[in-house]
Amino acid sequence: MGPAYQALIEAAHAEPTLRRLYPFTSHWALRFSTTTRPNLTVVGPMLSARSLDDYTVSKTFTGHDGAQFSTPRDAVSAAVRELPNGLASVTLGNT
Repeated sequence: MGPAYQALIEAAHAEPTLRRLYPFTSHWALRFSTTTRPNLTVVGPMLSARSLDDYTVSKTFTGHDGAQFSTPRDAVSAAVRELPNGLASVTLGNT
């Protein structure tokens, strides 16, 4: 899973909309927030990589509600389409 996960992270980093957000991982899923830790404000779906040709964009950790993609770029594009409009850059997630 290492190379597939790395490809997903690199594809997400190449997307300007996602670069404005705070990326974090949980349970091998890539997620995004409008605030930093410790108080994350999660936005959009989670992305996961199962293999170099199997990527999922979903709303749950199980991925059963998600869409499958064969490239990380396609998965990232789908995730960006699910983001709310008008997201601002990251702010501090103060305690």
